[in-house]
Amino acid sequence: MPKLPHLSGAEIIRALEHLGFVRTRQKGSHVIMRRGESGCVVPLHREVKTGTLAGLLRQAGVTPEEFVKIL
Repeated sequence: MPKLPHLSGAEIIRALEHLGFVRTRQKGSHVIMRRGESGCVVPLHREVKTGTLAGLLRQAGVTPEEFVKIL
């Protein structure tokens, strides 16, 4: 498993959009992204912690290797 980088919420959203996710809605500082039946909630913070990013990728059904490759 590759080491996940420290990224901002906007950078994570851009990467997920490259993977086919679409913004469905936003409530406050959290954006809900969907791709088919799977989805995830991305916090729009300056820096998202690696543990939060790992949980977000698990929720979205995206492997860390696939995510890092897109960056």
